[in-house]
Amino acid sequence: MASSKLVGIVLLVVGIALLYFGYQSTQSVGDQISETLTGRFTDNTMWYLIGGAALIAAGGFLSFFRK
Repeated sequence: MASSKLVGIVLLVVGIALLYFGYQSTQSVGDQISETLTGRFTDNTMWYLIGGAALIAAGGFLSFFRK
């Protein structure tokens, strides 16, 4: 297995974990109140979601589209 594919798989796993924690954070009482009052999730939750999506995209590219 090429090292770029291995790095891609690791990025995918970490990205999925970050999205999971971000989703769990969106379900918390504090985030629900924050979203209700401001229309946005907290900054930490957004960083989890954005970081997870970015890592999944990068990991998918490295794992499946790089030769």
